[in-house]
Amino acid sequence: MAPLDLRSLFIAGVHFGHPSKRWNPKMAEYIFGKRSRAHIIDLSKTVTSLKAAKEFVEKIVGQGGECLMVGTKAQAQGAIKDQANKAGAMYINQRWLGGMMTNFQTIQHRIERLVYLEDAFAKGTIVSQTKRESLMLAAEAVRLDKFFGGIKEMEKLPQVLFIVDIEKENIAVAEAKRLGIPVVAIVDTNCDPTQVDFPIPGNDDSVRSITLITQHIAEAIASGKAAAKLAREERMAVEAELEAQEAAARAAAQAKAAERAAKAAEEKKIADAKRAAEAAKAEAAKPKAEAKTEEKKPAVEAKPKAEVAAKAEAKPKVEEKPKAEAKTADANPPKVEAKAKAEAKPKTEEKKPAAKAKAAPKKAAAKPAAKAAPKAKAEAKKEDAPADKDDSK
Repeated sequence: MAPLDLRSLFIAGVHFGHPSKRWNPKMAEYIFGKRSRAHIIDLSKTVTSLKAAKEFVEKIVGQGGECLMVGTKAQAQGAIKDQANKAGAMYINQRWLGGMMTNFQTIQHRIERLVYLEDAFAKGTIVSQTKRESLMLAAEAVRLDKFFGGIKEMEKLPQVLFIVDIEKENIAVAEAKRLGIPVVAIVDTNCDPTQVDFPIPGNDDSVRSITLITQHIAEAIASGKAAAKLAREERMAVEAELEAQEAAARAAAQAKAAERAAKAAEEKKIADAKRAAEAAKAEAAKPKAEAKTEEKKPAVEAKPKAEVAAKAEAKPKVEEKPKAEAKTADANPPKVEAKAKAEAKPKTEEKKPAAKAKAAPKKAAAKPAAKAAPKAKAEAKKEDAPADKDDSK
């Protein structure tokens, strides 16, 4: 490819403009002069503008964007198709259909139809149709390929447009402007450079001029795609490295967890063995402890038996005193009091040695006996009173 300098542009005839009577005043800053009633384009401005356009296109494509190359005039069709195929870019070199971008959903249906027909012809499934139907489908496939062959792989709107002759492709410029898509275009002396974002002043009617400028744009697209591919590979490498690091970290964590689990299992095993040894030791010591407790039991059990016997002997005798006294009172009314006193004294004296074990039961038994004596006396007096009355009578 020719270098981007004044000489190569001059040889390609990029400096020739339209007749002066057809010029657009807005192109005045890009016009060097006039010769033979035709304007001459300032090639230094062309070099500067083309470099800026290349940098912009390379940047957009390098970020993963797509550049759509548009040139439907006869002089541009071949150059657009060839350079786009070399750069791997999308292109339109036939008629620009209205709504190509603003009505992209409908265009997508037509693209899908084209892809279906091409696959059907490639696989031979169209052979089953009649001859007339096969011819009709073949004609449809040719027509669709003519208009959409360069954008078969377009799944979304492009991020930048490169246009040859914005006067002829005014519909494409309008749609791009409406959608906010930046436009890089070759503008001749009869064009309005303010309609595009990156105007490249140059001859848009010469095949050599169009081919040279298109080559530079295609080079920028190819360079951007290479940068995007490299960035993608680097990103994938970084992701792979991160995944490897994460996998290593997970493996290390799992190893640590396994080590902790093994350590815990070992500690548990040791603890279980220790508990088992202690349990065995306790079982071995148990018969000795039982033998010692059996030896101590007779001496301990003797004391409660003696106490129970003493209580059993003391309580019945004390409680029987009132009954015995009552019986004597009924049998011999006059002598009850004297006999009761005489009987109570020897009995209490006999009980003293047995009741010494516990003082509390003795006191508790003595109180009822003391209370019983006055009651017996009162009852004896009542019985003596009627007897005296009877004797007097």
